[in-house]
Amino acid sequence: MEANAIEVEGLRKVYAAAGNQPPKVALRGLDLEVPRGAIFGLLGPNGAGKSTLINILAGLVIKTSGRVRIWGFDQDRNPRQSRAAIGVMPQELNLDPFFAPREALEVQAGLYGVPKAERRTDEILALVGLEDQADAYARNLSGGMRRRLLLAKALVHHPHVLVLDEPTAGVDIELRQMLWTNVRRLNAEGMTIILTTHYLEEAEAMCDEIAIIDKGELIARDRKDNLLRRLDRKTLIVTPGGSVSGNAVAAAMPDGVGLEARPDGSLAISYSRSRTSVDAILRPLLNAGVPILDVATVEPSLEDVFVELTSGRRTAPARDG
Repeated sequence: MEANAIEVEGLRKVYAAAGNQPPKVALRGLDLEVPRGAIFGLLGPNGAGKSTLINILAGLVIKTSGRVRIWGFDQDRNPRQSRAAIGVMPQELNLDPFFAPREALEVQAGLYGVPKAERRTDEILALVGLEDQADAYARNLSGGMRRRLLLAKALVHHPHVLVLDEPTAGVDIELRQMLWTNVRRLNAEGMTIILTTHYLEEAEAMCDEIAIIDKGELIARDRKDNLLRRLDRKTLIVTPGGSVSGNAVAAAMPDGVGLEARPDGSLAISYSRSRTSVDAILRPLLNAGVPILDVATVEPSLEDVFVELTSGRRTAPARDG
């Protein structure tokens, strides 16, 4: 069996010139693998190329060059099989306002050639919490209910891969919790999930592996834990047992250690894990007579990694390669 759900090799997409604007290079020879069974985060700033990649995977945008395989099917040689292997929950609320949810799912299943005997319309409606609205016009559904319907439509043809494009943008807490419960359930049943989101705490909580793209190029791809370990900077929060002189503490710190005195009286001490030990920070404090009530560490977050990897590229010119 293939080890990867998605394989992308040398993927390029160049949009034709429009008016006085030059051609736009959206993807620049992108290579990417998504393992089967993963909850995979696809992250990047606005304009990084995420939507173009998703639309190519879904068969909605024609690539300029490169190779795409979905569940082992080459997109050029087996377009129907590759497209049937993937379901996409888009970010935009593109629904027919005159179809009820049950009708919309039946039509979608028909478009994918799902025989009536194999359709799971009522099961999917129950999964996304739309059984009570199954026969209501889509135009009468709330924004959250419409997002549920988008997820249901993406599931009608039993895809092996489910792409969620900014699924929780602007939704309430109840819908967000329902969505993540369903995602975990579908993944436990063997479905590969690809998630794009601007809520990096969600990606950190949900994803096993993460890829970060910027300006159409892959700049990082690894397991989440390995990405978090890339940041060498760490913060130690020290709560002293009384008022202390920030200048005196700063003078006692080793070279390369940063100090911030917080309004609550605690000290935020940032340091390089590879060059400075916790003992090298605490011992000078104790030697200086600083009473310590509590010590806590703050680990790097996925947001820290994201900023570290992309911030330096924002002002750099893109390569058309």
